[in-house]
Amino acid sequence: MPRPIFAEIDLHALRHNLNVMRSKAEGRTLWAVVKANAYGHGLENAVTAFADADGLATIDLCDAELARRCRWQKRILLLEGFFDASDIERLESLKVETVIHSFWQIDLLRKAGVKDVRCHIKVNSGMNRLGFLPVEVNAVYDELTSIPGVRVMDVVTHFANAEPTYFGDRPATVEKQLARMGRLARGGAAACMANSAAILFHPEVGGEAVRAGVALYGVSPDSHISSEELGIIPAMTLAAKIIAIQEIPAGEAVGYGSRWIAKRHSRIAVVACGYADGYPRSMPDGSPVWVEGQIAPLTGSVSMDMLEIDITDIPAAQLGSRVELWGRHLPVNRVAACCGTIGYELICALARRVPIVLREDA
Repeated sequence: MPRPIFAEIDLHALRHNLNVMRSKAEGRTLWAVVKANAYGHGLENAVTAFADADGLATIDLCDAELARRCRWQKRILLLEGFFDASDIERLESLKVETVIHSFWQIDLLRKAGVKDVRCHIKVNSGMNRLGFLPVEVNAVYDELTSIPGVRVMDVVTHFANAEPTYFGDRPATVEKQLARMGRLARGGAAACMANSAAILFHPEVGGEAVRAGVALYGVSPDSHISSEELGIIPAMTLAAKIIAIQEIPAGEAVGYGSRWIAKRHSRIAVVACGYADGYPRSMPDGSPVWVEGQIAPLTGSVSMDMLEIDITDIPAAQLGSRVELWGRHLPVNRVAACCGTIGYELICALARRVPIVLREDA
């Protein structure tokens, strides 16, 4: 019998979320972002569930190859572009479009003798990560279009802080980044600017295309706003079972370092999930898990393969009870906040050893 831990991936939820983001996109081209193994949900599953997207966006040609093997015939975009001259031939053979963010990429394209490469010019509008300054775009466009076989599709940029809870007096608001884009962001410009947060919270962001990422997986891009409020459904549920129960008196400690000490006679359940499964070791005492319809607190340090929870006040919790670490009943953003991170990190860090169970609840 396999170890009792699994991640449920709900294909219906993925399709539902795509439809929500499609509606919010209001007729614009919708790229479904599937980098990081589709945010931990499995690239093959994303190819199936996002069949109605206009294209897939990722960062690795290996992902593009797998998507093509899975019979994805629509557009694919490399969000960080190619990394080496040897990638260019594969770009063409796979019919993959590429972001261009640096002059060295243009030099490689010029030397490669390409026949048909579609490019998207990355603009640095305030993220200060990748891209050309807005004042450089005209020159970049001229350089790219002077290369036989190269076609420029649009400009792309990325918002550093599109969440509505981001303070407006900070350096990189959506408003300030749009202002830096200038004419590139106005009207019906050939641009792809909106990420999940901008699609949901900033209808003023224009462009012909959008990139939906974390919201497709049912995770709110703003941890202060729930998925339920946004009408999206968490597609991943990480669950495990109780494999042992310890009855300990007051004064006894639990786990490595003995950091949690019982203040009363306690029932402590051992759950088959640890940091080697992707559940952070940095989780503090009291972090929530969901079991038998109630929240139980984490007790003691998370170990490699197990963690412990206090089920003293949950008599229904028994050997074999299913414990939800995050998912439908326990938002991943809430769990992530306990250890000072974001939901993105937890779902992307799901370990490969955790079995995937597909479900499709209508």
